[in-house]
Amino acid sequence: MRITVLGLGNTLLRDEGFGVHFLEEINQKYRFPENVKLIDGGTLGYGLLDTISSCDKLIVVDIIKSDDCPGTLYRFTQAEMELHLPAPTSAHEVEFFDVLSKVEMMAALPETVFLCIAPQDYGGEMDMTMSPVMFAAFPAMEKLLLQELSAWQVCPIPKEVNPGA
Repeated sequence: MRITVLGLGNTLLRDEGFGVHFLEEINQKYRFPENVKLIDGGTLGYGLLDTISSCDKLIVVDIIKSDDCPGTLYRFTQAEMELHLPAPTSAHEVEFFDVLSKVEMMAALPETVFLCIAPQDYGGEMDMTMSPVMFAAFPAMEKLLLQELSAWQVCPIPKEVNPGA
């Protein structure tokens, strides 16, 4: 079973980069079996078609615009996530669900789970620093991710913190 963990977001727009920053942290902390890929999806849009269509299971880590408290975590299936999507704004903007729709038309859509977080600072001025509340949510998001992987019989191995020290 091929599993992809995909971190999404724009690291230039504060909390919007959560998925990418989180995956960097997880990649530093754990070793994964060969059938598990951690991918920085950033804002690649349709550039992710091959990545998504080549896996059997997909975990997407991203922010979700919400009125809940910043740092609130969510777990959605694809069907549940579709209920939270904003109305389309422009045919020129490619949203992640546009990419998933294309993969579905290719008959290659994997089972998909979304692990999302409500941001504190969304959009606005360019700044590569996430809010402290987002960094504070890393352990809880890590626990969600590890639970999801465990349900698929994947147990990442923690890397040694200070080998030989």
